[in-house]
Order: sequence, then structure tokens, then C-alpha cells
Amino acid sequence: MARPSGFLRIPKERVGVLIGPEGKTKKDIEEKLSVELQIDSETGGVTLMLTEKAGDPSLLFKAKDVVTAIGRGFSSEHAFRLIHVEEAILDIIDLRTVFGRSESDIRRIKGRIIGMNGKTRKIIEELTDTDVCVYGHTVSMIGNIEQVQAAREAIQMLIGGSLHSTVYRFLHRKRRELKKKMLELWEKPPEE
Repeated sequence: MARPSGFLRIPKERVGVLIGPEGKTKKDIEEKLSVELQIDSETGGVTLMLTEKAGDPSLLFKAKDVVTAIGRGFSSEHAFRLIHVEEAILDIIDLRTVFGRSESDIRRIKGRIIGMNGKTRKIIEELTDTDVCVYGHTVSMIGNIEQVQAAREAIQMLIGGSLHSTVYRFLHRKRRELKKKMLELWEKPPEE
């Protein structure tokens, strides 16, 4: 019987990060997600196959997300959040869908999202508890669905031309809402 598999391509300059020092990152992904990775360092092609011992076919999708996250600029530690945190997801905004192939517009928006000395990206990460990576023509986020939605909304506000101060106010308000929601979850009395 054929084993479930998948294929994706990552930038060639990210292949070394995917493999890791002495193959450690590749081995960790293979062990933790019961997959086998075949990496073509010439093209950046990555073939993923579930191993015989894989009990859950959804591990292939999780492995694909981890490889994609590394390919989109995340360090292996940040990408492994997708493995270690059950409800963590990867979300990617492709700036080419917004600006077409205009390199100058993409560069300008990346600068707005990153901010002076990385300040804006850091604020988005801190206030939404996400990891954000601006790489190539994409902006990627890792976190739970509500955190990622808040980060995505803030980034889309910046893309749309909103002032940084407006985006920061939005993020502070969103953080209060998320904290309040978490408190309500903890304070609910058990149902009888």
C-alpha cells in the first residue's frame, strides 16, 4: 500500500535551516511527526512521506506546515511551536496578491510591518502572542487561531495604510479582549 505523501518547494537558501546542524532539525521533524523528508538542496524541493509507524495521517499536514514555516523564514524553534502547541496554526499573507509584482511597494510595506529596528513586528508579536516573520514576498504568523487573526488584522491595517498608532491601539484593545476571554473561561462554574 502506498504511503501518504506530499511535496513542496522552499527557497534554496532555507534548505540549510531545514536540515539543521548535522541534520538535527530534519531528524527532529522526522521523529516527532513520524514522517520521512527527502530534500533536494539543488531545487529546494521537499518530499514528505508518512512512515509505517505513523498512526495519524494528519501528521503529514503538520509536517508540511513546519517545513513551510521554515521555508518562509522562521527559525526551527519558532516553527516547532506548530508541533508543541496543539492549537498552533501557520498563516501566510502573500504580498504579491495585494501589490502584484511591484517590488518597490512590497519593500515599502515590509518596512512598515517590520518598523524601525523591528519595533512594529515586535509589538505585534508581544500583543498577540504570535511569532511573525517577514521574508521574501510573504508575512507569516504562528499562534492559535484568535492570536493569528488579531495579528493578521493588524498587518492588513498596515498594508491598507493605517497609522502605526492606530494599529497599536487596535492591538492593545484586542489583547484586553483576548485576556478577558481567557479569564472568563477560567472563571466559569462547572455545569451540573
